[in-house]
Amino acid sequence: MIKPATQYTKSGCINIAYQVIGSGPVDLVYIPGWVSNIDWMWACPELVEFLTELGKIARVILFDKRGTGLSDRVVELSTLEERMDDIRAVMDAVDSKK
Repeated sequence: MIKPATQYTKSGCINIAYQVIGSGPVDLVYIPGWVSNIDWMWACPELVEFLTELGKIARVILFDKRGTGLSDRVVELSTLEERMDDIRAVMDAVDSKK
């Protein structure tokens, strides 16, 4: 699978990086662990295989949390509310309803 284009959306004043793969009938938001980089994910063959298989049954939405990867840096740790705002911003950007 070819690495998808990285796009950005705003969550407040923070740019959140995201990618979308697959075209299944269900949207699946892949929430990364503590640190992520959606560009570097594509350098891991096992992860690419996993995401490719997921993309066969769902539209997979990947993103870098604020402060990590390709998203804007932040000085303070994010609150749970800010993280949910970031997820909502990405879902809105790709027109995901649920």
